[in-house]
Amino acid sequence: MDTEASRTMEIAALGRPFSLGMLYDCRQDAIVPGMTLWDCNDLEKDRREQEQPNTESEIVASESIEDKSSALNVEASLKASFLGGLVEVGGSAKYLNDHKTSKYQARVTLNYKTTTKFQELSMNHLGRGNVKHPYVFEQGIATHVVTGILYGAQAFFVFDREVSKEETHQDIQGSLKVMIKKIPLLSIEGEGSLKMEDKDKKSVEKFSCRFYGDFCLKKPPTTFQEAVEVYKSLPTLLGTNGEKAVPMKVWLLPLTSLDSCAAKLVRQISIRLVQESQSVLEDFSELETRCNDALRTSTVQQFPQISKKLTSFKEMCSEFKLGFQRLLAKRLPSIRGGGEEEAELAEILKKRHSSPFNSKNLTEWMDCKEREISILKSFTNMMKNTKTVPSQNNLHDELLSAEHGLCFVFTSLGKDEPYLSALSNYLKETTKTDVHVYHTYNVEKEQWYLSKEVADDMRKEAKLFSDFAEANKENKNIKFLTVGLTNETQKSSSIYLYEGGFAVSENFEPPSKPETVTAADINHNSVTLKISPPRFGAENITSYSVEYCVSGEDGRQQKTEAKAEEVTVRDLKPNTEYVFRCRAVTSAGFGPANVISDAIKTLPCGPPGKPQAQPYSSEISVSWEKPVELGEDVQILSYIVEYAKTDSSSTINDLEWTQAISGGEKAIISGLQSETQYAVRVRCDCGVDGRSKESIIVNVCTTKREFARLAEYLKHISKKRNSKLPSVYKLPLKENDMDIDGCRRYIFGKESMRQNRTIMLLGATGSGKSTLINGMINYIVGVEWNDGFRFKLVDEDPTSSQAHSQTSEVTVYEIHHQEGFKIPFSMTIVDTPGFGDTRGVARDKEITEQIRRLFTSPNGVSEIDAVCFVAQASLARLTATQRYVFDSVLSIFGKDVAENIEMLVTFADGKEPPVLEAITVSAVPCPKNELGLPVHFKFNNSALFADNRCNRDCEEDFDEDDASFDEMFWKMGAKSMEKFFTALGKMETKSLLMTKEVLKERKQLETAIEGLQPQVRTGLAKLEEIKTTKEKIKEYEAVITSNENFEIEVDVIKPVKKPITEKGAFITNCQKCSITCHYPCAIAQDSEKRGCASMDMNGMCTVCPGKCIWSVHFNQTYSWEYVQVKEKQTVQELKRKYETANKEKMTVQELIERQEEEIVHLQDMMVSLMDQSAQCITRLQEISLRPNPLTTPEYIDMMIEGERSEAKEGYQARIKSLEAMKERANLISKVTRRDKLSKTEEELSEERKEKTEKQGFVKKVLNFFGYSG
Repeated sequence: MDTEASRTMEIAALGRPFSLGMLYDCRQDAIVPGMTLWDCNDLEKDRREQEQPNTESEIVASESIEDKSSALNVEASLKASFLGGLVEVGGSAKYLNDHKTSKYQARVTLNYKTTTKFQELSMNHLGRGNVKHPYVFEQGIATHVVTGILYGAQAFFVFDREVSKEETHQDIQGSLKVMIKKIPLLSIEGEGSLKMEDKDKKSVEKFSCRFYGDFCLKKPPTTFQEAVEVYKSLPTLLGTNGEKAVPMKVWLLPLTSLDSCAAKLVRQISIRLVQESQSVLEDFSELETRCNDALRTSTVQQFPQISKKLTSFKEMCSEFKLGFQRLLAKRLPSIRGGGEEEAELAEILKKRHSSPFNSKNLTEWMDCKEREISILKSFTNMMKNTKTVPSQNNLHDELLSAEHGLCFVFTSLGKDEPYLSALSNYLKETTKTDVHVYHTYNVEKEQWYLSKEVADDMRKEAKLFSDFAEANKENKNIKFLTVGLTNETQKSSSIYLYEGGFAVSENFEPPSKPETVTAADINHNSVTLKISPPRFGAENITSYSVEYCVSGEDGRQQKTEAKAEEVTVRDLKPNTEYVFRCRAVTSAGFGPANVISDAIKTLPCGPPGKPQAQPYSSEISVSWEKPVELGEDVQILSYIVEYAKTDSSSTINDLEWTQAISGGEKAIISGLQSETQYAVRVRCDCGVDGRSKESIIVNVCTTKREFARLAEYLKHISKKRNSKLPSVYKLPLKENDMDIDGCRRYIFGKESMRQNRTIMLLGATGSGKSTLINGMINYIVGVEWNDGFRFKLVDEDPTSSQAHSQTSEVTVYEIHHQEGFKIPFSMTIVDTPGFGDTRGVARDKEITEQIRRLFTSPNGVSEIDAVCFVAQASLARLTATQRYVFDSVLSIFGKDVAENIEMLVTFADGKEPPVLEAITVSAVPCPKNELGLPVHFKFNNSALFADNRCNRDCEEDFDEDDASFDEMFWKMGAKSMEKFFTALGKMETKSLLMTKEVLKERKQLETAIEGLQPQVRTGLAKLEEIKTTKEKIKEYEAVITSNENFEIEVDVIKPVKKPITEKGAFITNCQKCSITCHYPCAIAQDSEKRGCASMDMNGMCTVCPGKCIWSVHFNQTYSWEYVQVKEKQTVQELKRKYETANKEKMTVQELIERQEEEIVHLQDMMVSLMDQSAQCITRLQEISLRPNPLTTPEYIDMMIEGERSEAKEGYQARIKSLEAMKERANLISKVTRRDKLSKTEEELSEERKEKTEKQGFVKKVLNFFGYSG
């Protein structure tokens, strides 16, 4: 103890105003002002001084009291006094009081230190007997005297940098330290800018600076650049001779060394207790920092309950800290002076450790608050589209501005905490007594959020609330809020539902998304979704909402349906991918959506229509309509027909379905049991796009079989025509009125669902078409050679002449498929009258017109599978008439039918028919076989009705050889029939659209040519008339000039009405042009004249010069003809015609020029007529198989020669008819070649060329047949 009292001490000045000889009390670490052992003058004398220059700088990276004390050379004893508040620091020592306000600060401190001189007292002061005022020793107010001082200055540059969430404290601290180390090395360039790299300049912009120093500055630095500038100026701030330096270190001499009666320092405080005290204060500083950080968070600001607790905690810690420092300040001097033992300080520390303010409990409570804040922050961050309100008053204001309000309430934030109460009580009780002993608290046990059960429930509610808010972010009628309200009945949290500002539920559970949503049924225009209720909030659901849109598109549509397990979305597009999502609906809004992960594609099309079934004994014919709805770009490749046996007890799931494929909207299900119930349904197969739903199931029962063979059954219902052997039966046909002139239709059997094949039989009179048809029907119904009966479909009149065709009308036989047919399809046979009979070309034209009407009528034939030419096998070459027959028929059809032309050779034997070579030479367009011959089928119908008795019961006089030949021909015919029908079943059906166009174009051509002939004749006559008139005007020009009333005789073309005498004949006259456009015409009503053959598709006439609309054409009782008559006219009358058009007087020369212009115009009109007809002919050549032979003059000449050489009955009348047709054929030929109409035209062309060069405008408005414009 004596050693401690006599030892010299060194202490840091810490900005205190020390001077030599000053008294100092080490018990309180305080300067004793005013008293001294020497006079001032004595102190100034004999003091020793020596220079001690030294400058250094260092980085202080730690914020601990220990490191700060080290930087200021503060020893343990002085540090204890500082901690207890006994020492008030100044200057650079204020650095000891600087603390970080946030743990999110990175801090580095630069310490600058310089010394200048050392001063000390001499023995003249300290020697025995040199003390001037010894009474000071007796007062005991000081323990030491200042005997030495080190002068200099010190500065601390404290640099801070905020650390963001994206940055780490360690990285920022490191970069900050690097930059601070560079300060002594940095230089300042012009205008005060630092010489640094750009990246460093950008980095230091975020630094802030505080300055603590012993220097007098005009302005303390706040930025990095200002700090560098101040640092560089520090050496100059102490004065030239260091006169502005301040005490930095002080040497103290114990007064007992001068006088034993003086007060002395009995003991120093142990370093252990100082460090413990330092640790206590550092803990409180750290807690204060953490409190400050917490209070600055947005979460705490949003929830005032936590803010209140943190503030209270901070204030109580501060109060305790202050009390602790007061105790230190009270006890330290007493202990140092020997009045108390050091154990008193240890007891103070022990009491603090056993109090609620022990470090463990304080830190745990702060940890819990930070954790609570983090949890609240995570919940509030989770709640999108939600506003946090700080109080109940704010909550009411928000709720009044919306129809509904949903509020997530933290119910335990304001709950009292026993630990805070304990802190408060301790502070209160400390003022009364010091005897209480407190135990450690379990702080964590008090926190509401540390229960796993509570945390799970709260997380669940927060998730439900957040999802519900996100689902209703577009809903302006509901507000989502978060608030802290204390509710002791609810632990941790609850969701309140408000309506109109009033709470309707304090425990509302928003629905989660539906647990599962699956496609229960997919159709072409609807999808049914099966919905499993949500796991949570199901009791609050009022309905379900399904939202959907086309995959990849925006704009969802919505369907809401009452609470149900299934929701059907209708009015969708077929073959389209849709994205669906489903959500629950409550009174407050929508729940979150369950999105079906994979898009759902609707079926490519609707189901086929309800099947129509026709049962037979072993098969069922089924037909159906195409689906009403078909997806875009979807094609039905085939239909799947499914059938199964059924009975009254069967269900759909019990049935074993068998499938059959059909290419069209009908099918035949074969191989069935008779008198058995079947279920039938159909679906569409659309290839890669998938299949449709099944159609409605129909139940049908097969019939009972009454006859073993169809032929036997038909014999039973047919009418017997003769008693010969075999007997001939006329099949029962039903005539059906086609309403087509010259055509008739017969129907055999009931309508079948089977595919239909259509063939047309064409040929010359006597080629055997009718017999061939009868042979076909016998084969089809299964008549065999040994049967004692045969059938007829075509019943010929045996008394009629073979020179005339047995068939006078185009006859259509519709043969509906029946069970027992030897072909798998129905058939339509079009039987045509024979071409080239004795009635001549007029009859042939009539046949062509009959076929045209059949093909163009809505009730007629619209498609064809085979065009069959029937020809006798023996024809080695084709005569002109036979060639004419072929060409006449071919001229009817379009080129697309060429592949469907078949040759049916009659009267054939086993050899190659000569007619095939003749057909090849004639270049008939038809398919060829591998031998280059036309595809053909041979038939010999001689055995069709031959006597077959020998095979059954031979009579003695019956020739067996003949019977064997007949049977051979029968079998050969049956084989040919089989080949023909097999080939027919494979042929591609052709539409008759092009054939209809050929017939229409040919009819229009004929009509146009018929109208063209009189127009051309009239035009030529009018040209001659104008030319003659012009020449006469020129001839009498001199007389006319002097006498305008001079008369000249001219030929004038005038229209004449010719009455129609033929009964039932109709005509089409143009009222505007006064011309007959079509005669005879089939259309009687004026309102239907648009359909006249002279009209084009736009309803404009192709014949009359004006190309007038159909509505100015009428059916009248006369036709127009133009005749040439002679008239006398004066020149004045001729002029008047042109003057009316020009409205000016003209000379004779001008009259001639006007007539020449009219000639040009007439020629143009005639050429236009020719162009029109030429275009029609060209089009016919493009689309028809052959031109009409009657439009070729050479062909007609050949036919005339043929008639003369054959000289058959009536040939002279036929020759006369052919010669009458040559005029029209010649005109068509010229139009086709665009030849000159006459020599006159050639001459007029030259004149037109001359006049065109002289004249400007050529009038185009003159009437083709009149004089007036």
